[in-house]
Amino acid sequence: SGIIHFVETKITNGILEGINSKVQLAKRRARGYRNINNFINMIYFLCGKLKFDYPLGFT
Repeated sequence: SGIIHFVETKITNGILEGINSKVQLAKRRARGYRNINNFINMIYFLCGKLKFDYPLGFT
């Protein structure tokens, strides 16, 4: 059972549930995307894994 496993290991699936929640949010936001790559990019954007290259100096 999940409760016994938690008592024995002190490990939860909270992080995974949080990521799953963000993926479900991306699915709702992605309505109309015809390209799977755009959907994957939205997931990366929402989960904070998408990197942007900013210029070093601003004018």
